[in-house]
Amino acid sequence: MTTAKDIVGTMTAPSAEESAFVEKAYEFSKKAHAAHTRYSGEPYFVHPSAVAKVLAEYGMDATTVAAGLLHDAVEDGCIPREEVEKEFGKELLFIVDGVTKLGTHKYRGAERHAESLRRLLIATASDIRVLIVKLADRYHNMQTLEHVPAHKRRRIALETLEIYAPIADRLGMGKMKSDLEDLAFPFVDPDAAAHTAELRKLKTKETETGLASVQKELQRELAKKGLAAFRTDIRIKGLWSLHQKLKRKDDDITRIHDIAALRIIVPAIADCYAALGAAHALYKPLPGEFKDYISFPKPNGYQSLHTTVVTPEAGIVEIQIRTEEMHRRAQFGIASHMSYKQLGKGIEKLEKDAQKRRFSSLSFSWIRSLIPSLMKVSKGAGRTKDAAPVPPWLAELVEAHSEVAGSEEFVEGLKEDFFSHRVFVFTPQGDVVDLPAASTPIDFAYAIHTDLGNHLQGAKVNGKLVSFDTALSNGDVVEILRRESAHPSSKWLEYAKTSLARKQIRAALGLGELSRQRRRMRAR
Repeated sequence: MTTAKDIVGTMTAPSAEESAFVEKAYEFSKKAHAAHTRYSGEPYFVHPSAVAKVLAEYGMDATTVAAGLLHDAVEDGCIPREEVEKEFGKELLFIVDGVTKLGTHKYRGAERHAESLRRLLIATASDIRVLIVKLADRYHNMQTLEHVPAHKRRRIALETLEIYAPIADRLGMGKMKSDLEDLAFPFVDPDAAAHTAELRKLKTKETETGLASVQKELQRELAKKGLAAFRTDIRIKGLWSLHQKLKRKDDDITRIHDIAALRIIVPAIADCYAALGAAHALYKPLPGEFKDYISFPKPNGYQSLHTTVVTPEAGIVEIQIRTEEMHRRAQFGIASHMSYKQLGKGIEKLEKDAQKRRFSSLSFSWIRSLIPSLMKVSKGAGRTKDAAPVPPWLAELVEAHSEVAGSEEFVEGLKEDFFSHRVFVFTPQGDVVDLPAASTPIDFAYAIHTDLGNHLQGAKVNGKLVSFDTALSNGDVVEILRRESAHPSSKWLEYAKTSLARKQIRAALGLGELSRQRRRMRAR
């Protein structure tokens, strides 16, 4: 069983006061769950202590780690809320209450429980720490899912795949996303999971010796270039991610080149480009396969250089190059690098560094938008008084679907706008716009502003005029040509891929009220 010493020892430089706070929560939770056991027969306290350890690994503050220890104390431990507040304060109780509320919305497929899904997503705006505790809670529960009654396993696994893993992805928590997907996959589709595992095993076995050889050759070349403080490792693609890619490639594994990727982790950004030069000096890169996510980070904050090269030893190999800081951020997302209470100052430093390097500080705004102030606590609700606004992607999601919650349209909108693959494109000013894959200039215009969409006359992609049904790709620079007399046509509904754009088009065409009347009639 995880001990208090294990948890505190994993935290980021806790003070004596913070250590004592977590140790107090540990003993309190242990006592509250003393009479309870899990499906596996283990003491129930194994679960909250494991959740707290995960939160400590992610660099969360003492209050959040303690909330992980106590997240089930009120509901399952039958401890009065007043007692938790008296012993640990309003802030911790607010997080525990938030996690408890999330747990009351049992997911049984988006089609049947769209309203619960809506509430779950809106709950992420209360305090992002609530969701991070919930993700850690779900992660440990998935590790022991085989002990849960058989009739519940698939529902829990589906919920994990369709809700929690995508949310972890949007928060930049790559490790959590991948772990949740791979833990859930065998319970959702055992045959597909076994098939994918076998294909991955055969493919990695084919290239294992060659990859090791490439790794050593790269290490020698990097050392020659004077890069002493670096490390390399081999990343194996997750099962669920590979399964999804196989579906897009007609189950042809020979068309997938990133099952195993070489990672080069270096001290500084300049070293990333030096390492890239070394790799390209050794191996010929494939045209069109280079991605610079350092200069142009993904909307969730991910940064790295990706290049695909042809090697004599292992065939086509993807190489990822990043700094230690980027690597930790890719693994842990918003919770990375520093404790929660330090996150605000840390992001300011990242923004200043980005400006010095002439990189857009907008790439860090997604993190700032999720950080509520921890300086003052509201006397009433217990949440942070100066809580940050709803994350932009969540605000758009809620606004787009607020009038259709519970309907088939709401569910489809969520799947398209939130749970789909994403592309990120740029305005001419360099601002990043995050859209679902296959989005068009119409979706882009409405994502910027409703008025811009309603008066869209034309669009340029990378300086060239394009049709309104053009699918946008990662890195495209999109310019919208506006004219006051221009207005939407019904044809736009076929071109638009996001539910937000379609909603605004219907409203402009006067179809919104008609749609609501039809829904009311069906309800009768």
